[in-house]
Amino acid sequence: MTAASIEGLLRELAPRVLGTLLRRHGDLPATEDAVQEALLAAALGWPDGGVPRDPKAWLVTAATRRLYDQWRSDAARRRREQAAAERVAAPAEPVPSRDDTLDLLFLCCHPALTEQSRIALTLRAVGGLSTAQIARAFLVPEDTMTRRISRAKQRIAAEGATFGALSGGERTARLAAVLHVLYLIFNEGYTATAGTELHRAELTAEAIRLAREVHRLLPGDGEAAGLLALMLLTDARTPARTTPAGDLVPLAEQDRTRWRGAELREGLDLIARTLPHSLVGAYQVQAAIAAVHAEAARADDTDWAQIAELYRLLGQLDPGPMVTLNRAVAVAMVDGPAAGLDLLSTVDIEGGLAGHHRVAAVRAHLLELSGDHAEAGRWYAEAARRTTSAPEQRYLRARADRCQEAPNQVTDSASSVGRGGAGSRSR
Repeated sequence: MTAASIEGLLRELAPRVLGTLLRRHGDLPATEDAVQEALLAAALGWPDGGVPRDPKAWLVTAATRRLYDQWRSDAARRRREQAAAERVAAPAEPVPSRDDTLDLLFLCCHPALTEQSRIALTLRAVGGLSTAQIARAFLVPEDTMTRRISRAKQRIAAEGATFGALSGGERTARLAAVLHVLYLIFNEGYTATAGTELHRAELTAEAIRLAREVHRLLPGDGEAAGLLALMLLTDARTPARTTPAGDLVPLAEQDRTRWRGAELREGLDLIARTLPHSLVGAYQVQAAIAAVHAEAARADDTDWAQIAELYRLLGQLDPGPMVTLNRAVAVAMVDGPAAGLDLLSTVDIEGGLAGHHRVAAVRAHLLELSGDHAEAGRWYAEAARRTTSAPEQRYLRARADRCQEAPNQVTDSASSVGRGGAGSRSR
């Protein structure tokens, strides 16, 4: 096997090995450290020595030995040392075939943890990413991420959280938290909130991999399928989102022949198979919106009336200012920019996005569509000032400069845009 395929295998096995050790021994901080050491040993040894016949059993054995070594070196755990020694002397336990990935995700998304801690612990314990990799992805010092992950593990231990054995209500609530964490990881990777790069491929790839795992373990769950479909349909646009120089290309201007066909087909197939047979949820509706974009061969072919209706439905299922913001763009494409601006005014009333660069950018976009280039340029410049993403700053400043050079042609006619007009600022 190549080094890349070995890395993929280790990522896949990491949560299953950790789940096995947690089920046997508990103690998330100690078992997670032991598994990470075993994964490192495998990553260093397997490329030259070959992959064992049963790689999961090899990792479980290696991690167990390291766990016992940790206990032996801790003078305060003498009784555990004796129990560990007895276990070593006893016949080896068979490695269970069950997959503990979902239970591990539930543990990492414990309600006692903050959102940031859930994300970091999920990437470390389930994703198999090193602390250094996670820190680089979120542009924070490695020491900061180390402390964040350590505090998360300690908090879970202090809460007395058990591995598995959740009630029906707890399982439903925890699954919603798991899907939300994967959604946040993907979004941060797809459009980084800060830094010089628009896209962080390691985060989008890991979010998609984990979403596949959840869908594999829960094939009948419509929202798990919807989230995976949303990720695939969105990620398919990646090759067309930037120029060779790294500058942002908005959705309406992207070369759609560069979108990844395999991801588009898989995402569309997921929606077709699951949407008619499950209760409709927010991720499924977002996936349906992405599918409408995917099915349009050109930006001018986009069915904006259907998108506007889907955003209306999404606002009922998962109301919030960001949904209203996106709906305002769709409404503008159907009924004209004045209608979009009217809806956008309610975002300020809803709150929650005060000072967010996207509010200013959408207002600028709708003003530009209406022909008020002077005011649009002012809001584009304001949006550029608010964002911390270098590619978005460059794009917004360029739009501001273009508006300043264009003469004003203010109009409230709905005919200035429509289903055949310019696209939204979706990426």
